Amino acid sequence: MESSFQAMSFPTTLWTVVLDGAGGESARAGQALAQLCQAYWYPLYSFVRRRGHCPHDAEDLTQAFFTHLLEKTALEKVDPARGRFRTFLLAALKNFLANDWDQSQARKRGGGRAIVSFDQETAENRYRLEPSHAKTPERHFERQWALALLEQVLETLGGECLSEGNAELFAALKPVLTGQQVSYAEIAAKLRRTTGAIKVAVHRLRHRYRILIRARIGETVAPDDVEDELRHLLDAVGR
Repeated sequence: MESSFQAMSFPTTLWTVVLDGAGGESARAGQALAQLCQAYWYPLYSFVRRRGHCPHDAEDLTQAFFTHLLEKTALEKVDPARGRFRTFLLAALKNFLANDWDQSQARKRGGGRAIVSFDQETAENRYRLEPSHAKTPERHFERQWALALLEQVLETLGGECLSEGNAELFAALKPVLTGQQVSYAEIAAKLRRTTGAIKVAVHRLRHRYRILIRARIGETVAPDDVEDELRHLLDAVGR
C-alpha cells in the first residue's frame, strides 16, 4: 500500500458549527446538525426499539424526533458545556420520548415526511441480526453509536484505497482492522506480494485508520474530548 493517502475527506468541525450556531439563526448550523443526524440515525432507531416500540412506531418516532430536533428553535437548547453530540442527542431523544408524544402524535408531528433518509426495512433487518442481551437501551445506544462510527471510517478508508488503486489490498486486509485473525502469508500468496510487504501495508493501514477515527470523533466532540471519547467508544464496542 502506498503511503500517499489522501487528506481527511470529511469536515472535523460539524459539532463546533452546531455549537457556534446555537441560540441564533444559523442555516449552516442546521445543515451540520442534519448531517450528523443522517450519519447516526441507526443508533437512535435501535434505542427506540430497545425501549419496546414496534418497528413501524419506532420509525415514526425516530422521524418525528428528527423533525422536532431540526426545527430552528432546537438549536437554542444545545448546551456547549455538554461537550459531546452523542450525549446531547441521547438526552434530547429521551426527553422527546418522555414527554406527551404518544405514537399518534409522533405520526402527526412527522407529517409523513422523511426528515432523515433511511430505509426502515433495512434498519429492521439490521436490528434483528443484533444479539439478544440484557444491555440497557442506553448501553445499547452507545455500542451502536461506536459501531456506526467505525463503519463510516472503514467506508472512508475503503474509498481512499479505491482511489489509489488499492481496493483489492484493502479488501484483503480489512479483517485485520475489525479484529479478525488473518494469515499474512496466505494474503501475500494470493496477492503475489511478500509477507514483509503485507506487514508494512497493515502498519500503514492501521495508522491511517486511527487518524480517521480520531477525525471522525472530532466531528462530534470538543477538541479536548477526542481522546476520552475514543476510549469510551472502544470500551462500548467491547461491552
